[in-house]
Amino acid sequence: MNSIKLENKNLAGVVTPEQISAYDKVATDAIYQIENATGEGSDFLGWAHLPSSITDAEIEDINNTAKNLSDNCDVVVAVGIGGSFLGAKAVNEALSDAFATSHKVVFAGQNIGEDYLSQLLNFLKDKTYGIIVISKSGTTTEPAIAFRLFRENLEKKLGKAEASKRIVAVTDASKGALRKMADTEGWKTYIIPDNVGGRFSVLTPVGLLPIAVAGFDIKALVEGARAMEMTTMKPGADNIAQTYAMTRNALYNAGKKIEILVNYNPRLHYFAEWWKQLYGESEGKDGKGIFPTAVDFSTDLHSMGQWIQEGERTIFETVLSVECSDNTVVIPSDKDNLDGLNYIAGKRVDEVNKMAELGTRIAHVDGGVPNIRITIPSINEKHLGELIYFFERACGISGYILCINPFNQPGVEAYKRNMFALLEKPGYEQQTAEIKKRI
Repeated sequence: MNSIKLENKNLAGVVTPEQISAYDKVATDAIYQIENATGEGSDFLGWAHLPSSITDAEIEDINNTAKNLSDNCDVVVAVGIGGSFLGAKAVNEALSDAFATSHKVVFAGQNIGEDYLSQLLNFLKDKTYGIIVISKSGTTTEPAIAFRLFRENLEKKLGKAEASKRIVAVTDASKGALRKMADTEGWKTYIIPDNVGGRFSVLTPVGLLPIAVAGFDIKALVEGARAMEMTTMKPGADNIAQTYAMTRNALYNAGKKIEILVNYNPRLHYFAEWWKQLYGESEGKDGKGIFPTAVDFSTDLHSMGQWIQEGERTIFETVLSVECSDNTVVIPSDKDNLDGLNYIAGKRVDEVNKMAELGTRIAHVDGGVPNIRITIPSINEKHLGELIYFFERACGISGYILCINPFNQPGVEAYKRNMFALLEKPGYEQQTAEIKKRI
């Protein structure tokens, strides 16, 4: 089966192949740092060989738990935020029927929206449901609030003993509030590895369990990631993760500070959300880093297209191009032709979409927007696994080229400290007094 491919020839004259090749040595060093765990943040490199380390027995166990939840629940609420939410959401949305009347997995804990939580509780009123709660600590505010609400609701519905059979915790091996709760209540648990950060955790039970509950093939997902792991371990011209990391850093140093991830298939919307966290949290530090953003074309051509075509030239695009759609829809002929579309009658909708993509890429390159293209044969578990690992490996390489630690996230704590102070959390008395002087 074909694999994903990368093309970086249409860079609007901003950087040359020679300028990209100038990053070869530092990219090679970055790969060796990842492989030998010698770079900054090396204690968080568990993702690097995760696909090849996952056993069939582990996959079978996750599938068995997923089947138990699926067989006994109308719906399962996956509670988590950030990397404990986005990876599973990305895969499930990419593989799901957009107009299915119900989804087996719904998500909570990714926001503090009172209306959202109220509406979800109302949605669950006449349903038997289970909970997958995902948190290293169990005290992260957003998922902790959601889990408290849904656990209480489930226990009122079924009684504590029966509810416990429908709760699965994905958490730390030995410490933290959620681990303590799980051990006390006897919930089924899975471990979040200490050496895998949240944004790299989709191929651990964090992502695999909600994906399996939704009915998708996690073995194929892991196999796709494993294949990409094998092809990106060594430096060289055929290492597409290395090529992507080198190209984007060359563009960054040429003044292209914003990367727009573009897709022409709405199934990939949440994949872009996952990608934004991966790169934003990994590279945005020490006053450095490409700003990651995303658009859904051709929808956003009617809102963002003008700015991309003629706005400030600080951007480049990485286009996710899907070769084959799953379905066939042919445009009919109309005898009156009042809409003027008979010239494309008999063509598949996907052919029109591909010409929109090609025309847009040419126009944007002509407008001074460098264009990297990643071709995906089709949207299935195997290719999504490849794509996930490709971006993870490239992120590590790119971060080391940038001379930052790609695996920490010190900046995400700032808002939490302020929120805790404003909520007058015990232990934050001094911070509460200080912040109240500012408001």
